[in-house]
Amino acid sequence: LSKVIAFVFPQGKGGNKHFQSDKPEGFLQAERTLNFHLLPKTVKRRVYALKRLQLQSANIEAKFYEEVHELERKYAGLYQPNFDKRRDIVAGAVEPTDEECEWQSDREEEELAEDLQKKAALEEKQADSAGADDPRGVPEFWLTIFKRVDMLAEMLQEHDEPILKHLQDITVKFSEPGQPMSFTLEFYFEPNSYFSNTVLTKVYKMKSEPDAEDPFSFEGPEIIDCEGCKIDWHKGKDVTVRIVKKKQKHKGRGTVRTVTKEVPQESFFNFFNPEKGKRKCDLDFTLTTDFEIGHFFRERVIPRAVLYFTGEALEDDESVRLLSCVIQDLDDEGEEEDEGDFDPTVSI
Repeated sequence: LSKVIAFVFPQGKGGNKHFQSDKPEGFLQAERTLNFHLLPKTVKRRVYALKRLQLQSANIEAKFYEEVHELERKYAGLYQPNFDKRRDIVAGAVEPTDEECEWQSDREEEELAEDLQKKAALEEKQADSAGADDPRGVPEFWLTIFKRVDMLAEMLQEHDEPILKHLQDITVKFSEPGQPMSFTLEFYFEPNSYFSNTVLTKVYKMKSEPDAEDPFSFEGPEIIDCEGCKIDWHKGKDVTVRIVKKKQKHKGRGTVRTVTKEVPQESFFNFFNPEKGKRKCDLDFTLTTDFEIGHFFRERVIPRAVLYFTGEALEDDESVRLLSCVIQDLDDEGEEEDEGDFDPTVSI
């Protein structure tokens, strides 16, 4: 009995609207477990059979997500020619034809408010007069995206911006068939005075299988680890650290010397810190946040880059965010109502 009572589930949200009890929540949770153990043996056998079926369903679901990953990998190859052409246009390596540049911009301009049209015309005139030479490609394409997207702008520091002006492309690569499930973000840079790397990478390792200790918690692939890469900074160009000078006085001789040391500082390029990828479950929150950023690059920024550059995708993201908030609020209300109607005398 003591072992059963000790088996207590986490306390849920919300209060109990329709049923009030002076029993501790932990006791009520244990009581639910006791109710199951009080069922007739024949009924419990059938419930165990149902749980085995549930476990089989979880294993089938895991296979489903593995096939989804393979489908993503397949279609990534179909998208790639478009992404390669985008990279070349942005970098100025190729000039699109007149036919490729045709777009219904006139209709878009009609939809703009009059004041926005005037502002856009003024900015276009200023841009034309700013330089006699035609700029190469699409200047600061990726840096502009970083500045527009809140999640990325929060990571961006002023000292990162000159480096990100050299960012030419961001791609995603999925793991090969038969290899552990993962995807790799690749950031391509033109030669610059900050580091010698031409590509910076971040690998996200995943698994799609029920946990042996808690198989019924499976809800799809989950991140299990991530690995960055070593950045070969040129001397004095590492923006992830800053130099601090401190005067030290010798206790015996009384002489004073100046000591310099490097201390970490905020930078987008901490994203590639190899040490960060070694953090395990003791820092789940950090890992989850890191995965959200990687997932956002993979699912939104890379496939829809031009729409983030123009700002059009930001409206879609805001609509999705608001919808998610509404759904979460409804879920929270539903949990409170469900817990309020709970009768601990009912067996599970």
